[in-house]
Formats: sequence, C-alpha cells, structure tokens
Amino acid sequence: MELNMIDQTNESIEVVQSENKEDQVNLQNQGREKMRRQLLGNSRCVSDFEKIQEIGEGTYGTVYKARDKTTGDIVALKKVRMHNENDGFPITSLREINILSNLMHPNIVNLKEVVVGYKKDSVFLAFEYCECDIANLVDYIMRRKEYLNLAEIKCLMIQLIKAVLYLHENDIIHRDLKFSNLLINQKGQVKLADFGLARKIGYPLQPYTAKVVTLWYRAPEILLKAPQYSKPIDTWAIGCILAEFLNYGYPILAVSIIYKFIHYKGNNEIDQFKKICDLIGKPSKRVWPDFFDLPNSKHLLSLVDNTYNNIEQKFTKMSINCIDLLNKLLAWDPSQRLTVRYINLISYLS
Repeated sequence: MELNMIDQTNESIEVVQSENKEDQVNLQNQGREKMRRQLLGNSRCVSDFEKIQEIGEGTYGTVYKARDKTTGDIVALKKVRMHNENDGFPITSLREINILSNLMHPNIVNLKEVVVGYKKDSVFLAFEYCECDIANLVDYIMRRKEYLNLAEIKCLMIQLIKAVLYLHENDIIHRDLKFSNLLINQKGQVKLADFGLARKIGYPLQPYTAKVVTLWYRAPEILLKAPQYSKPIDTWAIGCILAEFLNYGYPILAVSIIYKFIHYKGNNEIDQFKKICDLIGKPSKRVWPDFFDLPNSKHLLSLVDNTYNNIEQKFTKMSINCIDLLNKLLAWDPSQRLTVRYINLISYLS
C-alpha cells in the first residue's frame, strides 16, 4: 500500500476541511473500513500463534509474547484496541501498519504481519520480539543503584538518532519519542516502536493536530499551538531523552531535583511551559522571533520569571560538547534546533 493512501485519511482527520461534521465523520469511517479490508485480505488467523504471556497494556492495545506455530519464531502480538465499533478501524493502527509496512531499518521495529482474530473487529499486529524497553531497563538499573555510563548512553543515543534520521529522510515524523517507545533486544539493539502518532509530512506544511507527543517530551511550538510543526518536534524530544539519560533516568522536564531526587511531575501544558523556562530561560524576540505571533504566548510569558539558561548548572559533570549539544537540541526556535543529520555527525556522539 502506498503511503499517500493513509495520508489522505490523515488529512480528513487532522485538518478541518468539511463544514458538515457528520458527513466528514461518515467519510472517515468509510475510508478506514476500505483500508481495513485491503489490509486484512490475506491475513493469517491468530490461532496460528500460541500466546505465552501478556507483556504490556497500552492506550492502543494489549501486547502478548507469542510463538508462531508455523516457524517457531517468538513475536510480540499486539491486539488492536477498538474503542467504539461505530468509529471503524482506529486511525492510529492504520498509521502504524501503513508506515511500518513501508520502512526497513535495523533500528526500527519490524512489523512482520497483520493477523485477524476470531471476530470481525479483532485484529492483531505481529512484531519482532524485543526483551524490554529503555524505560524498564533504566528503572531496573536504578533499582540496583547502578547507572549507565557515557559510553552506553552514546551507544543507545546513536541508534535512536539513526532511526529518526531514516524517518526524516523519508519525510516522516514520529511524534511520540520517549523511553518507553524505544525497545531493546538481547543484542543491545535499539528498536524505535509505536508509530500510532507518526505521519508522512507534506509541503507546504499542513496544520496538524496538537494532540501529539507525551507531555514531558512536547516541543514548545506544540505547547503554544503553532499553526504548523515539522521535524524539529522530534529533535526536541531527542534532547529530552538525552537529558533523561544524563539525569539518571528522570525526565528532566518533569522533575525538580531537590535533595535525593524528590520530584514532582507536571500534568498540564502551563506547568510544562514553566518547567521549560526553568531549564533554558524564558523565550525572547531574540531567541525566537516568531514566539509572540503564537496563541497565548504573552499570557504564558507573564507566568514565568527565569531568564537564565540553567542546563550547565543542571549537568555540572558533563563536557562542554555535551552541554552545547543539549542547548542546540533544546532550542526555543524550531528553525535553530540541530537537524537529525547534523546530530549524527557531531563530536559528542562520534
């Protein structure tokens, strides 16, 4: 299936194009059902797999460790969650299937096949199996009162950057980069997963939905409801992930470090904006010329006081190169953030 098929459905969902909302919803559901039939035409049945154990429960479905009875391969079998039968096949799953079916990269999780269940609305995605995700790995290491050294962090970050570089070269943005979406197998190979929010971008840019990216990794332009956004939102999230590694596994923009890592997690966009300002200083016309053109920018700016960049104070043991990298990833102005291609070449990660 070509990527533009799903993009046409994305446009109808993310960009308000029809004055008649009921007609728009009906067209969306018809399009989803048509793609569902095309996707599942020659699919195997879930009875061809032996479920070993449940290994995860997420927003978009339950994940099982399973064995392919035909090949003996161990797979991760994700059951697609149908929130409402009348809504048709979930757009998040359509995006994930369509995008992953057109990608092939050693650091992107492999979607092996789409599998049907016993009921019409029961669908499973069979992925290559990975033993855990980075979130669980870091949590395990911390509970043992250990930590990842810089060489290990570099190894993991380089693999993430290679995966995102491949996406961006194909004009795809992931829109949900975070620890729990980075899987890792027994060989130490990182696999970027969960493409339910990913999409192919077009030019000129369209006004995509702001309901993307987990809050603590959300770029300022999304928080401020910028009319368009693009690849730099992934770059910001990469900066958050690197900072999280260097911060002993705590999300840097969800944490106030007091004594022994007593922390408070932000739970709304205003609080998140304040946390960003606490870390890199509040924005100005000089650092982000377009800031004051964005909705609510003046109101949000009135809520914060800090004008200083505190990255160097947060990471006192890091090298100058590392501090410079974080500053260039966590830049207010999207146009001033490093591109993923350039991150791949800089000395800190070489």
